[in-house]
Amino acid sequence: MAKIKVKQVKSSIKRLQTQKRTLESLGLRGIGKEVTHEATPSILGMIEKVKHLVSVTEV
Repeated sequence: MAKIKVKQVKSSIKRLQTQKRTLESLGLRGIGKEVTHEATPSILGMIEKVKHLVSVTEV
């Protein structure tokens, strides 16, 4: 599978609790933080739920 880099670009303040938990499960804990994941269906589904808060690039 391909590797993707996920970066949080917007704050989780005033967001739904499910969106906050999704960011946390992706390993993002603040604006500007980056994590690298495999592009599995579960990770891509989590990114789709918070796509307005993150940016995604291929590694």
